[in-house]
Amino acid sequence: MIHAKKSLGQNFLNSKAVAREIVLAGNLHEGDVVLEIGPGKGFLTEEILKTDAYVIAVEKDDRMIPLLQEKFIAETKEGRLILIHGDIVELLETKSLVLPAHYKLIANIPYYITGYLLRAFLEMDTKPERMILMLQKEVADRIVARDKKESVLSIAVKAYGTPKIIKKVPARYFTPAPKVDSAVLAIENISNKHFTDKNDEKFFFEVVRAGFAHKRKQLFGNLKDVFGEKTLRALDTSGILPNVRAEDISLEDWLKLKGELG
Repeated sequence: MIHAKKSLGQNFLNSKAVAREIVLAGNLHEGDVVLEIGPGKGFLTEEILKTDAYVIAVEKDDRMIPLLQEKFIAETKEGRLILIHGDIVELLETKSLVLPAHYKLIANIPYYITGYLLRAFLEMDTKPERMILMLQKEVADRIVARDKKESVLSIAVKAYGTPKIIKKVPARYFTPAPKVDSAVLAIENISNKHFTDKNDEKFFFEVVRAGFAHKRKQLFGNLKDVFGEKTLRALDTSGILPNVRAEDISLEDWLKLKGELG
């Protein structure tokens, strides 16, 4: 029996019902291409393949490769499963992961690289059409701003797509059970529509990070530290009160500020 490695952040999903809901959220059709990160023992992979989609699976754990090769020998021979033995972070950093123009990302990812993977895939030129991710529930709640308080993370995700929580997943549905509950998060309608080019995209995040720099300070104070005297006029033109805090304004407000401060 192969046990989960704590060093790799492994928590194996053990509920077929949840796996099916993840696949359903992916809205998969025959011929779709799915990138799966960390397939582990192939529990979720099996459900994805049942839709007649093609799967590119990236697995870091040496122990899992022979198991996956044996379990999916037919699908591998048919070319419906491409198994890549590697570290997804290294593959992205070295730009050695070749992806098609159209694909969907479905993964029960190690929680410690959640932020990195969200940023990497949403900012890349070849973005996934849809992302279905198993995350810590607390992180998923923060992304959709369930408490109506935005964050750099929630604004960043919403700048590229529409996030929504599909399902809460209690810790007991994993082996070993993590200390926190999880949630399935879908990010749909992914695009670069809010940005004219890379410089425009970069400047947007400079504005957002400046606005959130000091949580206790009002938005005007945070932005003035970086953008100086034009801050007040930019807020006024955007219809934003200077005494609000960054967590209380919407993506649309941030996009207005980008235009006024740029």
